[in-house]
Order: sequence, then C-alpha cells, then structure tokens
Amino acid sequence: MQVQVFGTRKCAETRKTLRFFAERRIKTHFVDLKTKAASVGELRRFAQRFGVESLIDRESKRYQNKGLGASHFGEDRWLTILSEEPLILKTPLVRFEQHVVVGHDPDTFLEWTVR
Repeated sequence: MQVQVFGTRKCAETRKTLRFFAERRIKTHFVDLKTKAASVGELRRFAQRFGVESLIDRESKRYQNKGLGASHFGEDRWLTILSEEPLILKTPLVRFEQHVVVGHDPDTFLEWTVR
C-alpha cells in the first residue's frame, strides 16, 4: 500500500496526515507543493469528486495576495490557476489508488488500511 500526499511541510494538517500513515508503517509519496506543483490532470481527479470549490483555500495569504476574492472563473480556469499557484490549494490532498480525499480525514484513511 502506498499513499500519495500533496501538501507543504508547514501545513499542520499535512503533517498530521503524514504522521498518521507513518505510525501505521504505510508508505507515503509526499509531493511538496512548494517545490513541485500538482498537474491539472491530478487536480481534476479531486475536483471531479469534491468540486473545484473544495480545493480552493480562500483564507490563504497567497489567495488574498493574488486578489482572487472577486474572481468568478470556470472550473478549467481554476484548475489552471491552482496548478500554477499551488499555495492556494487546501491541503493535504491525499490519493490512494482511485480514492481521493481533501484534508486530514483519519476515518477514511482507516477504511483504506483495513482493506
């Protein structure tokens, strides 16, 4: 079993998620969004399940600094923006096989581990 986690080292929720899997000796592939952004295709997986709105962290400094508060973009444009500006994403984004989760969700993670 290997889980892919997108996030940043500074994000407390990402650290909790990484710790959750480490405590259970589950391999994780961590993608640091500060050094490597998620692709539009990868983000689309999460958007199809939860919607683009669930991926946008409207409270982030980067979102506010970019002046996106009054923006009304379509889904494709938002996915492009999120790919180019990954610090606007809510983190962590977690993927296991075909399953995806936005945020730290230990109940769902436990479901994955008992398979």
